Amino acid sequence: MYRKILVAYDGSEGSRRALSAGIELAKGLKADLYTISVMEHLPHYAATVGEVKEAQEEFEAFFQKLTKQARDFAALQGVELETVVKPGHEVETIVTYAKDGGFDLLVIGFVGHSNIWGRVMGSTTQNLSRLAPCSVMIVK
Repeated sequence: MYRKILVAYDGSEGSRRALSAGIELAKGLKADLYTISVMEHLPHYAATVGEVKEAQEEFEAFFQKLTKQARDFAALQGVELETVVKPGHEVETIVTYAKDGGFDLLVIGFVGHSNIWGRVMGSTTQNLSRLAPCSVMIVK
């Protein structure tokens, strides 16, 4: 069924639930498991190059810690996890990586912010489910 599973992972509660579901699927199906984290918020206007470098270093440290925690969590459950961090727009980057990597399944977390439909589903979740080149599992 699914041989190569990708989890969109940003450390949020929804993405942690998605990671747990991805780990369970990978174990049960003996599938390869990957996460993708997208680094998209560098300062648009900076007074100095140093500000940009400092922000870049902070993001790199954050994502290094985030991906290590994910790998450790998977390892505790007997699953090897490959992690990747890519810069770019979240939806475009995940869709492109899923397509280029030949993934069978994309697992994403559900995030609800209000009662308005666009907010309940979340624009990122909605766009990923519509644009992904593979099956999508939305975890609540």
